Amino acid sequence: MTNFEKWINQKWTKDHAQREFAISLDRVYDFQTQTLKLLFPIRSEDKYFKQDDFEESVNQLKTNLSSLLKLIKTPHYQSIADKFFAMLPEIELQLQTDAAFILEQDPATSSLEEVILSYPGFYAIANHRIAHALHQLKVPLIPRILSEGCHSMTGIDIHPGAQIGCPFFIDHGTGVVIGETTIIGNHVKIFQGVTLGALSAAKKLQFIKRHPTIEDHVI
Repeated sequence: MTNFEKWINQKWTKDHAQREFAISLDRVYDFQTQTLKLLFPIRSEDKYFKQDDFEESVNQLKTNLSSLLKLIKTPHYQSIADKFFAMLPEIELQLQTDAAFILEQDPATSSLEEVILSYPGFYAIANHRIAHALHQLKVPLIPRILSEGCHSMTGIDIHPGAQIGCPFFIDHGTGVVIGETTIIGNHVKIFQGVTLGALSAAKKLQFIKRHPTIEDHVI
């Protein structure tokens, strides 16, 4: 048996035959995309002429989340999906407030549509509020996948554990880092290049607060 044949055998035995679960990153990103379209129809070409059609679409999205949670062996996955969707009205209210705050604060924009469709800061906030809700429900993997996907897209790195008040505005955003135990109050505005990081990355600090707290009305 050649070295390559040995590797094939070992790889299959170790990483494929014994694999506990598999998850598609594309499916995770698609769930986030569809959730944002649900909250902000302006982001979608779809139009529902009947309420029944809209409700069916919402239920299908809930089924998609349940399926993702089941794939990663999440206990009580159906209950968690139900709880997440029960949180959506509050998430939407927060995001509508965030968008209005950005419009009010930024002289470079003239409409809510511009904020919702084109602002990387708003996209990062929206992504975070979804990821944070899942993090609060103790969903493994998916919140971090969402936050790192957004990081790659926008240059804004927000850990899903960070507690962020409302309204919140990230202006420009490139290079912003907000660590796991950060607490941010209401009416806070952050510009590009700001790091709310820990003094140390030692593993022993995993379960204690190690990032800054930003109070209300801070720039």
